[in-house]
Amino acid sequence: MSPHHVSQADERRVATGRAHGKIILLGEHAVVYGAPALALPVPALSCQATAGRLNGHGPGPLRLRRVVSPPGTPAETTEESASEELRLLVDAFARRAGLAGPPGLEVLLESGVPPARGLGSSAATARALVHALDRLFGTGLSDRDVFELVQVSEQSAHGRASGIDALATGGTGPVLLADGRGSTPPVGAACHVVVVDTGSGSGTGKAVAMLRDLFTRAPGRRTEFLDRSTELTRAALGDLANGRLPALGRRLTVCHTMLAGLGLTTERTDATVRAALDAGALGAKMTGGGLGGCVIALAATRREAAAVAALLTREQGVRTWHVPVAKGAGHDGF
Repeated sequence: MSPHHVSQADERRVATGRAHGKIILLGEHAVVYGAPALALPVPALSCQATAGRLNGHGPGPLRLRRVVSPPGTPAETTEESASEELRLLVDAFARRAGLAGPPGLEVLLESGVPPARGLGSSAATARALVHALDRLFGTGLSDRDVFELVQVSEQSAHGRASGIDALATGGTGPVLLADGRGSTPPVGAACHVVVVDTGSGSGTGKAVAMLRDLFTRAPGRRTEFLDRSTELTRAALGDLANGRLPALGRRLTVCHTMLAGLGLTTERTDATVRAALDAGALGAKMTGGGLGGCVIALAATRREAAAVAALLTREQGVRTWHVPVAKGAGHDGF
């Protein structure tokens, strides 16, 4: 793809980009090995990057200030050196924009996506920064350009990133990643998802390494897992398209049991899933990398979702967020 050359007239002094968190409905871990995965954006957990130029038009440092403030929690502000993944992202953007080298930048990252919870914090940060740089330099990046630049950061952060986070942190509805392509699947009936922060950080890197070791020692387990995960995701897409919410909920719970069988859940996440089901959820499961992090619970109505959230907050001491899923037709991505 040819780079976008930037003229001085296109440049701005400061620009802002936005993204949001995400959850995985089905297909976590399997998607890394090429199986399909279904995700949802979480607009309530937003991320904003504000980028300004330093040192005129030449290359220079990347100064970073980060404010993390998930809804309902005090903000934490840090001045820090840019991570390797963000430096690689800026380098890749500079090449694509036709710049002589990485520009001098001052970046403010304001994120409501809790880190280390399987909610796409790193991808949301990267996507927000790409959009800010695109506007700052007037490059006119395409959706594919943005995705590829976010993937530069994600591959550095996680070693092997499927792309589902890079897509879903910019999505407005359900996101399906299958056969290397992103799309929006149809939704036959509106529903609601409760995102539950169990209070313990997820161990995505550890979980990925643990599965890689297991599958190296027992290739049959990998085949079994990928086949079962693909079957569940494909069946769930049919349930989603036809508005079969109880069936969709059951598949979520079955998926949790499958992931628990691989050692990816904790006592806390298992207990939260049981509590959500006892509270009337149609289905519940861990989401993301596992070994901690978040649980999701499906409900048919906003009232039922609120009842599940209230009970979990009262009895489990957790914080929750609400994700409405609107009825709608599907469409292809890129």
